[in-house]
Amino acid sequence: MKQSKKFPYLFIAPAVILFIVFTAYPIIASLYLSFQTYEGGSYSFAGLSNYTRLLEDSIFWKALGNTFIIFILQVPIMLLMAMALASVLNSQLLKLKGFFRVSFFLPAVTSLVAYSLLFSIILQDNGILNTLLNAIGIENIPWLSDPFWAKISIVMAMMWRWTGYNMIIFLAALQNIPDHMYEAASIDGAGKIRQFFSITIPNLKPIILFAGILSTIGTLQLFDEPFNLTQGGPADSTMTLGLYIYENGFEYFDFSYGSAVAYVVVVLVAILSYFQFKVTGERS
Repeated sequence: MKQSKKFPYLFIAPAVILFIVFTAYPIIASLYLSFQTYEGGSYSFAGLSNYTRLLEDSIFWKALGNTFIIFILQVPIMLLMAMALASVLNSQLLKLKGFFRVSFFLPAVTSLVAYSLLFSIILQDNGILNTLLNAIGIENIPWLSDPFWAKISIVMAMMWRWTGYNMIIFLAALQNIPDHMYEAASIDGAGKIRQFFSITIPNLKPIILFAGILSTIGTLQLFDEPFNLTQGGPADSTMTLGLYIYENGFEYFDFSYGSAVAYVVVVLVAILSYFQFKVTGERS
């Protein structure tokens, strides 16, 4: 009996070891690294110097502002579009639902680099999008060379990729709402709009919270789109926190400062997630 009790621990040991080596240790090591500085060929303890340096770093504040602008523009619109698409694709009247579901979800499984390069071709000055706009009498828009339109380009690229992903999450939740709730509401005279706000939204509240937190984390870690589309330009107008961490760590080899920026992102994710719990009324 004593011997048999050890077997479960042997089975989970590989997973625990991998978690400790590749997840827990890097988290703890990067936190410790954020309190160090590299001088004279070795690291030494520097206290809060990396964090106080953030307060005077104009590029960090610009990256923080850019990240929040993209977050505010992209996440609410994307979640609303995902919810609307899920409601349409959940309708019994729609034909070819399988085709449309796969079509909208397909961007989520496309390579990040491939789709970023695709958008960079589409959004060039003489690209497909400007060609279509010219055909209806609209002049070329500097999608990737103007600070305002560069942010819009990144938002469009992210919405193209992640709307279908969130749509699938909402669709799975919609299919778990009992039909008799809608039937009872119809008998009571409630229209489709009233049913959506009185039945669909309340039942989707945990899923909205889940999708909102995932989207928040993804946006605050945003790297691939600005790196491949704009390289953080023009004039750092699309520099994000994720891209700034990469630049400090792998271009300037300032891993200590990059770790400090990374833990600022961790704190921001925690704060925003807390407020999302409060807004939705879910227990944290």
